[in-house]
Amino acid sequence: MGSDLSRLNARGAVVRKKGRPRVRWTVFSGGLGLAEWKEFELIRSHGSSWRQSLFLTLLTLLIAVGTVLGETDERQVTKLADGVYAIQHKIYSGNTTVIIGDRQVFVVDSSFYPAYAREDIAQIRQWTDKPVAYLLNTHFHEDHNNGNRAYMNAFPALTIIAQENTKRDMDLILPGNIKRRSKQFAATIADYKQGKSTDGRLLTEKEYAATVAAEKEGKDPDAVPLSEDEKKQRHEYVPFLEAADTDFKAMVYQPPTLTFIDKLDLDIGNREVQVKHLGRGHTPGDTVVYLPKEKVLVVGDLLVYPIPHVSYAGYPAEWVQTLHKTAELDATTIVTGHGPVLHDKTYIYLVADLLQSAVDQVRARISQLGHPGFYPVDDVKGAVDLTPFRAKFAGDDKDLQADFDEQSDHLVELVFKEESLR
Repeated sequence: MGSDLSRLNARGAVVRKKGRPRVRWTVFSGGLGLAEWKEFELIRSHGSSWRQSLFLTLLTLLIAVGTVLGETDERQVTKLADGVYAIQHKIYSGNTTVIIGDRQVFVVDSSFYPAYAREDIAQIRQWTDKPVAYLLNTHFHEDHNNGNRAYMNAFPALTIIAQENTKRDMDLILPGNIKRRSKQFAATIADYKQGKSTDGRLLTEKEYAATVAAEKEGKDPDAVPLSEDEKKQRHEYVPFLEAADTDFKAMVYQPPTLTFIDKLDLDIGNREVQVKHLGRGHTPGDTVVYLPKEKVLVVGDLLVYPIPHVSYAGYPAEWVQTLHKTAELDATTIVTGHGPVLHDKTYIYLVADLLQSAVDQVRARISQLGHPGFYPVDDVKGAVDLTPFRAKFAGDDKDLQADFDEQSDHLVELVFKEESLR
């Protein structure tokens, strides 16, 4: 993800599959920019563009986020070892890992929504009466650290740890993001209640009546019946936005309180926790957490499953090396930044191979054309073919294949940008 987390644009195709819409989309940043959601255009499966009410657009983008980032309809807790748990959140929040020692608790990432952080804290208190003494932010993107303040409020003696580059970027970006989020949530809710369309204009009386009638009948604007899950999501989403708006209005930025450069080893009571910065990849300060005894590895967004997230920022050439260093750790359980828990290193090597192939092919083309500062990236794209990896990531799933193609296109742009800065 990139330097400006306030923007999120999307373009996709709604495809019905097993009663649920799936959306192909491209994220250009790590922030949940609700103001930009108004610009979100849905493309019907037969190819013609259309506009829905803001509410339907938000619902569809909500589902899209889960599709791309491997998230689920329900909060999921996975026990990794005695006293070690991974929490997979429902909506656009990075995974959280809870590590319980004999004296203290160590938490990895605090999620995007403060409400999710409070829910996790309540869960931790059910598991143990030990205090959360440490909270580690794997990188600076807000979907992994907006819950910091909730943890600090619950555990005032808490130490929040981050790699020095992560703290630098958090301090630069996140205070402004919090202010923007509150305004964006409020504007989005107001637009929907006023019956405005996705481009901010008021719907005509006919358009608004058609949208309302469709919702009352449990149908989308194409008159296709909605599943029970879709109906439930529509009824719940505005209250969810309103609760999030309240949270963000009250939110105060909570920065890390302890930084490190390369590594930090902690003993939380008969449990060793190793914190490591193995190199740049998704961001400048990517950090992994390793439990050598339990062979558990938490990698943040160095790995996003099922499709690598390389939309607009990162360091592909260095990312490859960082992943190989990560794979050298003796781990049998791997917690990704988004998506399910993995139980071998196959996906690490697959992502590394994809990145390396992109780097090699872009460099080969550059060697033919000269320094990339003198021609556009389009002169390179035609010479790069990442389709041999498509089936390895997406299988026969057409929607995931489309996601892969979009991410691959951005990966080529990212490598080109990286090479241009030589």
